[in-house]
Amino acid sequence: MEKDKYILAIDLGTSGPKTALISVYGEVACTEFQAIPVILLPGGGAEQDPELWWQAIVSATCRTLAKGPASPDDILAVSATTQWSGTVPVDRDGKNLMNAIIWMDCRGCDALQDMLKGIPRFGGYPLWKALTWLRLTGGAPALSGKDPLAHILWIKKNCPDVFDRTYKFLEPKDYINLRLTGRFAATCDSILLHWVTDNRDPSRVVYHDKLLKMAGLERDKLPDLIRAVDVLGSVKDDVAGDLGLRSGTPVIGGTPDVHSACVGSGAIRDYEGHLYIGTSSWISAHVPFKKTDLFHSFGSFPSPLPGRYLILDEQECAGKCLTWLKDNVLYHKDELMQEENAPDIFKFLDRIVSQVPAGANGVIFTPWLYGERTPVEDCHIRSSLFNLSLQNTREDIARAVFEGVAFNQKWLLKPVEKFMGRRFEYLNFIGGGANSDIWSQILADVLDRPIRQVADPVHANARGTAFLASIALGRITAEDIPRHIRIKREYLPDPGNRRIYDELFAEFLQLYQAHKKICARMNRKAPPVCSVPEPTTATKQEVSDQWNTRKS
Repeated sequence: MEKDKYILAIDLGTSGPKTALISVYGEVACTEFQAIPVILLPGGGAEQDPELWWQAIVSATCRTLAKGPASPDDILAVSATTQWSGTVPVDRDGKNLMNAIIWMDCRGCDALQDMLKGIPRFGGYPLWKALTWLRLTGGAPALSGKDPLAHILWIKKNCPDVFDRTYKFLEPKDYINLRLTGRFAATCDSILLHWVTDNRDPSRVVYHDKLLKMAGLERDKLPDLIRAVDVLGSVKDDVAGDLGLRSGTPVIGGTPDVHSACVGSGAIRDYEGHLYIGTSSWISAHVPFKKTDLFHSFGSFPSPLPGRYLILDEQECAGKCLTWLKDNVLYHKDELMQEENAPDIFKFLDRIVSQVPAGANGVIFTPWLYGERTPVEDCHIRSSLFNLSLQNTREDIARAVFEGVAFNQKWLLKPVEKFMGRRFEYLNFIGGGANSDIWSQILADVLDRPIRQVADPVHANARGTAFLASIALGRITAEDIPRHIRIKREYLPDPGNRRIYDELFAEFLQLYQAHKKICARMNRKAPPVCSVPEPTTATKQEVSDQWNTRKS
């Protein structure tokens, strides 16, 4: 009978929200997606309209419930997971005061540097501040300016009226929870990148007065903290009516996407790793200790599973590189290409890439389309296609993009394994990239590790946040999760490709060293722009029309 009880999982990614009905044991019954735009601005700005988030979530939820097997009484809870490292300033009524600043935005770099003034310095930080952050939090603000702390400092410096009117600064997930319940709250994992919490005991994460003073943030402008597995409150009556839920449906604290992916991958035992490729990518695992790798910009931090630590790192562009290849190279809509109905390009890419030999006939792609975070933090570095000749084809370029993302993963793999003090026995593969058989094999060959392709990999985030709701409601325990995850296929490394990939990987690393100073000179930021731009009229009107149609 428990299989007939469901969690409504909301998974708000950068490209838009997915909503899904997921059983208490992680089985995906049905799902819907709705795209929303990203607004890119001069000086490294990246924003989204929170109202479009909400309208798209309501529309996708209504469509999910309309085709799903569950009645409102069968839905036990709502649990959200979203993109991380974003900032939504809201007033006392919960209204957003400007667009959300999302994880790609690096305009806060200069404002962060103003806060970091001081000598002596260690790795770009004043020594005493660095030591305080490391001791209490396990990390420090990203010098790229992409953390919420830098977002808030940028708003304070460039949009003082917005800063003054802000009641709370919220992460995207916590903003969605506010819309659901009317409560201003954050979870102990979502608040991390503000760098103002004492994380030394993962079972008791609290704000720390010294960190708040050091960062120049006011405690009153930050939300109260709960756990990811706590019940935050109930869906508001008017929201329940819009979504098609029963009044009083519980809302769980939830967790950001990096954390929910780990839970949804099934790799939750200590030292058991997972690899994620979506818009961005990472390699992660739970570990039984708090630790920081200063030289590669990652560490272990509180997990959404109570009392646990999780390795957190991120590489900026992974699956996004394929989207770039599709939209800007293969199917770019200019005078030379006017196809209105392109085929399923990603299946096509899989097919042509599988026909190209390992090594892409000497072409190397570096996937730093929007800078990099780990294992180096560099907001200026950019991508390249290297070693092209008259003999190379677009098939070689496509293969090089797949391999370039894999090389970037290999760059991260070594420091992560050194951090853990052991080698991964295998990696559970999730995210949209895990739908690709050829990418799974390329990753196995490049990383020289078995790759386990998780079934239904694009729903790992939604499944993970649904599992957290099941734990909160007492339906399962964390230890039950691995047996509810199905592995579609395991890919073993091909020793015949070892030499090719090792040689190309060495050149990949040299390309970063050769290009980093050039890119720093070419990509110096323009002056910051304080704006509250609207999405394109057509895009906003399209979502609004769907919203109104759904409500009627």
